[in-house]
Amino acid sequence: MKNKLHQLFAAIGLVLAAVAFSAPANAQLRIETSGVGASQIPIAIAGFSNEDLAPQQVTAIIKADLARSGYFKIIDTGDVISEATQVNLGDWKARGADALVVGSVQRLADGRFDVRYRLMDTVKSAQLSALAMAAAPQYTRVTAHKIADDIYEKLIGARGAFATRIAYIIKAGKEYRLEVADSDGEGTQVALRSNEPIISPAWSPDGTKVAYVSFEAKKPVVYVQNLITKQRIVVANYKGSNSAPSWSPDGSKLAIALARDGLTQVYVVNSDGGGLRRLTQTNGIDTEPQFSADGQNIYFTSDRSGGPQIYKMSANGGDAQRVTFGGTYNISPRISPDGKTLAYISQRGGRFQLYALDLSNGQEQRLSDTVKDESPSFSPNGKYIMYATESGRRGSLAVVSVDGRVKQRLTMQAGDIREPTWGPFMK
Repeated sequence: MKNKLHQLFAAIGLVLAAVAFSAPANAQLRIETSGVGASQIPIAIAGFSNEDLAPQQVTAIIKADLARSGYFKIIDTGDVISEATQVNLGDWKARGADALVVGSVQRLADGRFDVRYRLMDTVKSAQLSALAMAAAPQYTRVTAHKIADDIYEKLIGARGAFATRIAYIIKAGKEYRLEVADSDGEGTQVALRSNEPIISPAWSPDGTKVAYVSFEAKKPVVYVQNLITKQRIVVANYKGSNSAPSWSPDGSKLAIALARDGLTQVYVVNSDGGGLRRLTQTNGIDTEPQFSADGQNIYFTSDRSGGPQIYKMSANGGDAQRVTFGGTYNISPRISPDGKTLAYISQRGGRFQLYALDLSNGQEQRLSDTVKDESPSFSPNGKYIMYATESGRRGSLAVVSVDGRVKQRLTMQAGDIREPTWGPFMK
């Protein structure tokens, strides 16, 4: 049984992720995008008047966000147009643009920057949206991301996720770091440094806290850390392994995997560490619990059928139903925000790759073409899945649209980066 335990833990990356880092990391994430959406909207983004006053060029960030999504064809324009300027939308339609973005930047007396923009439909010759936001200089990037989010929502019909954050683990020399960055890899901040491995980061639903597993006590212990105050608490430090935290949708509880009574089983615990309750009672290994989007169920990995597969049970425990049947090895369940799609890692033909399962009809789709994938995580709008992969024995992050058409690779020049988790919408 000990060997069996080792095999499953190795499979889910719990131990491997803790020791596999090798290269130092000291650079910003770089994103390479390939593929496009089913249809692309041609959009012209004029330079904002006076945007050179801001610490960063607002329109460059907007263009990069929209281009990276795969859903927009950016039309180059050397024009600078304020939101107050009267424009002939027919002219822009003739130039091939279905939509036009114009705007301005002004420095306010208190040092903040007032950013205004308008989005116009050149086909219907109508305004689709307008925003005015005043923000401190250090929030210029967030302001640009929010404008990109607004454009995405008005033209695609789904909420944009450019103004969200991601968290991941980097090993630099002998140091492990839990880092937080903007969704485009910019604005990196270190949340935790340790000389011992850190794994399994998970965002709280309100985006203010991250749960993770640290080995600083020479064993895996689950912590919850407030990203604003840096204060943290121990949520699970029982005998044996304490691992795989995931938040309930209301942020009041964590599902975790504990080996305190022998084989690893699924438990829930209050987010302050109290109220521990065991949910599974099996002779197999039950781990990697994930709450469903509505909080009513928990998906988890179990070898009760002879090999690792994904199961679903009530959030109160009880009987579980097997969910995955394609292949003999399926791990790391993640549920889309709308609860309709299950993402997971499947081993087939010696490859560990990202798959998505339509829970309504059982249709399965392979989304990655890499071979050592792990740790999937949905964007909060459900349009993309971020995951870790490996190339040249070095970890990197990848993002794929849920239809598999658009792919991004996030790399660090000399870094080994793993265990990504995509944060919630910012309030």
